Amino acid sequence: MSHISGVRQAQKQKTRQALLDAALGLLEEQSLSSLGLREVTRAVGVAPTAFYRHFRSTADLGVALVEEALGSLHPMIRTTVSPAEDSDERIARAVGLIAGHVAAHPAHVRFIARERHGGVQPVREAIREQLARFAEEVRAELAKDPVSARWSEADLRMLAGLYVDQMLITASLFLEAREASEAPEEAHRRATDTATRQMRLISVGRRHWLD
Repeated sequence: MSHISGVRQAQKQKTRQALLDAALGLLEEQSLSSLGLREVTRAVGVAPTAFYRHFRSTADLGVALVEEALGSLHPMIRTTVSPAEDSDERIARAVGLIAGHVAAHPAHVRFIARERHGGVQPVREAIREQLARFAEEVRAELAKDPVSARWSEADLRMLAGLYVDQMLITASLFLEAREASEAPEEAHRRATDTATRQMRLISVGRRHWLD
């Protein structure tokens, strides 16, 4: 009996993931607010009623996509602001990690960029909550750095928010580079250079904030 239950659970999870993957593919060309559940179930090859065994609505599916897109990034976010290395090494590592993530998951990055200010409130809120968690994790890492020893909590939170916003900007730069009409290598180089200079500017301001 337990074997049968395990098989059913595995099949249920497989169908759920198929719905998520199909929705993500359809969202390459449209916003979540215009996505119909029949489009998703048709792409997977299941009846529309099967959708409700996994999600309450397309908004609920969108929230699950937010978790899939951002939930696994928390360790990477902390790594990018680790105080273990000097500023240039930290910046180069952060830019490289973000570029690698965009290359591996462009559809997820595009989904977050579009829906962060999109028309589906639960999804906007889910993205905002994940980004707030990122900012708090960055703040905790920054607080360990001697450079931030005399910073107030309010200033640490402000800086953490700047870093999180810059990570999103950097991801957008690399996403645009993938779709640029110029040579991919040149577009990637330009995105890397721009992202590095922007993060260096934040770093310089950070070092001199209390001057």
